[in-house]
Amino acid sequence: MSNPLADPGHGHSRAAWSTVLLMLIGLSIATVALFFEAWVVLIVGVIVFVVGPIVGLIMKKAGFGVDSAKHESKAH
Repeated sequence: MSNPLADPGHGHSRAAWSTVLLMLIGLSIATVALFFEAWVVLIVGVIVFVVGPIVGLIMKKAGFGVDSAKHESKAH
């Protein structure tokens, strides 16, 4: 049973999803590039991976985080 008052949101926000998606894409690119020894593409994948949390922080400050007015809480 969940307590809605103590529920921290678990990252169900546009900022969190964007962060995770960018990091997953970057990791996927880097993994495939490492397999094929494509070093330039590997660096691109690592850059996309590192940009993910930066984009998440920017989106959180722009109001798309869990504790913002633009966040829509959904019932489970």
